Amino acid sequence: MNTIDSIDPSTGAVVESVSDVTTHAQVSELAAKAKSAASMFAACGRPFRARLLRAIADELDEIRPDVVTIGMRETALHEARLNAELTRTVYQARLFADVVDDGAYLEATIDHATNTPMGPGPDLRRMLVPIGPVAVFGASNFPLAFSVPGGDTISALAAGCPVVIKAHSSHPALSLLTFEAMTRAARSMGAPDGLLGILFGTSAGARLVADPAVTAVGFTGSLDSGKALMGIIASRKDPIPFYGELSSLNPVIVTPGAAASRGSEIASGLVASVTGSGGQLCTKPGLVLVPNGADGDSLVAEAARLMEQSPAATLLTARISTAYERIIASLKTAKGAAMLAEGGKPSSDGFSVTPRLVQVDQSALQYHEVDECFGPATVIARYSVADLAGAIAVLPASLTGTIHAEDDEIELVSEVSSALQSKAGRLLFNSYPTGVLVSWGQHHGGPWPSTNNQHTSVGATSIRRWLRPMAWQSAPSEVLPAELHDGYTSVVRRVDGRIVCPH
Repeated sequence: MNTIDSIDPSTGAVVESVSDVTTHAQVSELAAKAKSAASMFAACGRPFRARLLRAIADELDEIRPDVVTIGMRETALHEARLNAELTRTVYQARLFADVVDDGAYLEATIDHATNTPMGPGPDLRRMLVPIGPVAVFGASNFPLAFSVPGGDTISALAAGCPVVIKAHSSHPALSLLTFEAMTRAARSMGAPDGLLGILFGTSAGARLVADPAVTAVGFTGSLDSGKALMGIIASRKDPIPFYGELSSLNPVIVTPGAAASRGSEIASGLVASVTGSGGQLCTKPGLVLVPNGADGDSLVAEAARLMEQSPAATLLTARISTAYERIIASLKTAKGAAMLAEGGKPSSDGFSVTPRLVQVDQSALQYHEVDECFGPATVIARYSVADLAGAIAVLPASLTGTIHAEDDEIELVSEVSSALQSKAGRLLFNSYPTGVLVSWGQHHGGPWPSTNNQHTSVGATSIRRWLRPMAWQSAPSEVLPAELHDGYTSVVRRVDGRIVCPH
């Protein structure tokens, strides 16, 4: 197929052809333009980048009605969800403008020449600088916040890096619409030509990762696709950083006290978290550990009742829908497997599926039997307190780990928290992992296979992925960045070992 089609997931029908597949020659041209823009963009300075990000936010907000209309048709996500995601996307751009203005992310450091216990020390000045052109892969499940105008793109621009984006095939029309808004903002600011690029097609994405002009990759998607891209990077003459968000089970542990005191409330929140957005969220609870006994029985029964009342969900793509059914079929073969509840029946058209609640034996909690299932389903496993640590020990690492507990269970909570800390990048207490606040303190990442790195893809510190350390020794002031001049006082710096705050 030589064209990229926009498909309505509620019917499975092609609505329009959006673009031709990007050729390898066109990929090379986009990457070359990004490389040419890199030094010019870095030289524009932080104030320019902050203004650019705010201009992008304004431009995206200006086309909100079109974004929501096209998004609903291309993703089957409802209006409120898309409006909220666009609000998050716009806010994200403005937050990163604040991050750039703040400048603390630079880690600016000055050690003046002096005598040390090691002998005379030279003048050393260090800070983080842009890594260069970045390849960003849009995600299917967040067509705005993790796609063309999403966090990877915005944080890379904030860092001073040009971006070439591989649009996701599940929402090409929305990708093109938002890209054009961003390029309008860039042109209005007089940004360098080649600062932003977009391409379409799987082969074009692979070619982009292999292009020598690309210096880093941001990716949100499946574990298999991530591994394929890492393989391409490994075969390059100059391997580059790959920042992938890949696979996450997001276990939830309900303590005996919590099951006894608010089992019905937990069941309601759990089903809402599992079925929201069709269960197509990277932080969806995929496994729930519920205590044995009558209180656990009541919680599970209520969750089953609510799941049976859940309507069928339309998933984003045929591939996701097919994978969902395949994984559910596989779960049915797990040890002690039982189908506790099934929701609304799917439509005969499009990519509609039935929400499901499955129960397995605790002994089935092995990586090959209980894995991430994208879609409106979760797995219940019953446990005894004596066996809880062992159940947690065999779980794969995830983006999140959640504990529902009572105040008088602090000893058990401490033990479970300690066990989960090595398994997750974010621990939640008495809440649900779906919904990731964009903020200064957020961390959205975790040990393999949830991610392959130690950085976050959400929040202010996600900018760190697109920066590298650079030191200048005994350098003339004329070649130093402004932030490393002695008289510069606008960002926090460490000078001769001491923190110096902005005036």
